[in-house]
Amino acid sequence: MLGHNIIKDDEIDILLEDIYQRYGYDFMQYSRASIKRRINRIMTNDRFASFAELRFALKDNTEFLQHFIEEITVNLTEMFRDPLFFKQLREEVLPQLGTYPLIRIWVAGCSSGEEAYSIAILLKEAHILHKSLIYATDINPRVLEIAKKGIYPLRHIKSFSESYIESGGKEDFSNYYTANYDWVKFNAELKQKMILSAHNLVSDTSFNSFQLIICRNVLIYFNKELQERVFHLFDASLENLGYLALGSKETIRFSGIQHNYTAIGDQKIWKKLYPL
Repeated sequence: MLGHNIIKDDEIDILLEDIYQRYGYDFMQYSRASIKRRINRIMTNDRFASFAELRFALKDNTEFLQHFIEEITVNLTEMFRDPLFFKQLREEVLPQLGTYPLIRIWVAGCSSGEEAYSIAILLKEAHILHKSLIYATDINPRVLEIAKKGIYPLRHIKSFSESYIESGGKEDFSNYYTANYDWVKFNAELKQKMILSAHNLVSDTSFNSFQLIICRNVLIYFNKELQERVFHLFDASLENLGYLALGSKETIRFSGIQHNYTAIGDQKIWKKLYPL
């Protein structure tokens, strides 16, 4: 039975350099503790006896490479996670966005799409979905396919519905999906305003201008240098008076962009000010 801390730090360096040089995926500035934990889990679950075996598989098996990337980048998510965050979006941010003729929102690191569908529901209830575009991006192509289908396990719906109500939702949550045996499919109307595509926060550049950028529980997996790079990417992508929303354990405090933002409430939402 393989034990904990299977892979050594110097072996992680070799592995990540291999992946970058051969395939162009750059994980070298991800949080070392997170990377190590996830690689150890891969080695255990896929029954690799040594670092050499894992390295060989990554060099010569593109299917395993895709599996490896999926395991390294997967982030657990759910609809209306942290309901008070969505309540603040509903009550304080969306009324401001509603004054725009076209609203562009970027959900970065959208994973399997639950957060993007949550945003679409908020926009619909604010009567501004028709003039909105939600750009939902992730590095992981497998989870993007789930997001594109909008099909989720029925067993999750009870907690999704409870969080929706806590966020201030007044409708019957079942109006937004159709149940079929053990699965639910969210209404096509919600997806019509979504653009789902691959985007790598580590290496890709800004691709549009937005009034709201949401990136929650992604940056905790990055080291400080990479976090700073991503903050500047978001800053370059966000219009003046736009909003930046992060996860509960993430902050722009002590970053190079903090001077140009002001906190809105206590739910990790900041408003971008005009430059001085």
